[in-house]
Amino acid sequence: MDTSIVAATTNPKGKYCALAVCWLLGIGCLLAWNSMLTIVDYYAYLFPRYHPSNIITIIYQSFAIGALSVLVHKEARLNTRRRNLFGYSLFSLGSLAVLVLDLATSGRGGIGSFIGVCVISAAFGLGDAHVLGGMIGDLSMMTPKFLQSFLAGLAASGALTSGLRLVTKAAFKNSRDGLRKGAILFFAVSASFELVCVLLYAFVFPRIPIVKYYRGEAILQGAETVAADLAAGGGTQVAPTNQDVEAPRYVRRLNKRDLMLLYSDLAVTLFSVYVLTFSIFPGFLSEDTGKHSLGDWYALVLIAVFNVSDLVGRYVPVVKKLKMKSRRGLLITSLGRLLLIPAFNITGIYGSQGWMISLMSVLGFSNGYLTVCVITSATHDLLAPEQNALGNLLVFFISGGMFVGVACDWLWLIGKDW
Repeated sequence: MDTSIVAATTNPKGKYCALAVCWLLGIGCLLAWNSMLTIVDYYAYLFPRYHPSNIITIIYQSFAIGALSVLVHKEARLNTRRRNLFGYSLFSLGSLAVLVLDLATSGRGGIGSFIGVCVISAAFGLGDAHVLGGMIGDLSMMTPKFLQSFLAGLAASGALTSGLRLVTKAAFKNSRDGLRKGAILFFAVSASFELVCVLLYAFVFPRIPIVKYYRGEAILQGAETVAADLAAGGGTQVAPTNQDVEAPRYVRRLNKRDLMLLYSDLAVTLFSVYVLTFSIFPGFLSEDTGKHSLGDWYALVLIAVFNVSDLVGRYVPVVKKLKMKSRRGLLITSLGRLLLIPAFNITGIYGSQGWMISLMSVLGFSNGYLTVCVITSATHDLLAPEQNALGNLLVFFISGGMFVGVACDWLWLIGKDW
């Protein structure tokens, strides 16, 4: 018997350590992409004719949804350890590549540099497909608390990059050289942090006793994807001893078709949430912000408001009384968010910046809140292989919603001078 696992089940430190690592890994999942997204004003300065905010986003999402299509189909036979380590390594190398590209071209624009940025954006999309689906599928076999922490980390990456962007903009001013210094700092931080995530996932996370317990239990239920992770942690399965370890409820095996039929409403909910969010964020902010008293700070403030609101929304369901559990209620609420499209359009034309900031906070809060409510409640009462499969399917619908939303984002350009 692995005494370290017994210690974790009687000592909450194992759980809290896992929660902290999940949060950090969530940050790493989107930090590289958020860094590229947050310095879009630098790319808009370098590539004014190419609409970089829209182009790099749709390239990112195209590669993410394409890779996910393959990974979801083969998720039951994939090595989750290799999948996640590949994704985090790709984030770290891609962030480093942005630095090398900028230094090699001395910060000059042009079609060659833009193509390089697009290639790196595609690499980030490929990494996202590996990590997001891999981590959510893996954590779905454990406890909703770990999932919530990881999902909160995703939002925290946006909030952190927005805060850092505001600081660098103030420190380096709005000159071309200042924008470049801020971009270099962003990706130096991103490359370093992604390397930390590689090390955390490779050497720390699999050794946490409570994580070893859940993975051992998943293998007993027929999961093949976490065998390498369990071996890396040196864990063996034992019975839980307290409420920190939630025993699974065993039900019949379901295939992907059965899962889609049973959880189609949740898939539609997540799809509609992300279609709406990404039809507005971030393209609308860079194309339709107009002229306001905040000047060139306006778009950055709106992005920061969205990211902070998204983070807050992901923590609200921690309070059980505030967590929406009705699947019908979640679906109706997600569809009701479509009213935000005419609200943003009208506010963009006639409203003040205060109204726009308020709308952006509603968009971010509802995005984070609904995401956590759906994902943390979706995999209850399933066996580990089914939890992993459903987690990957839900990520596929999130990515699909992002892709469609980014495509719709171009509609804001209709009638404008290209």
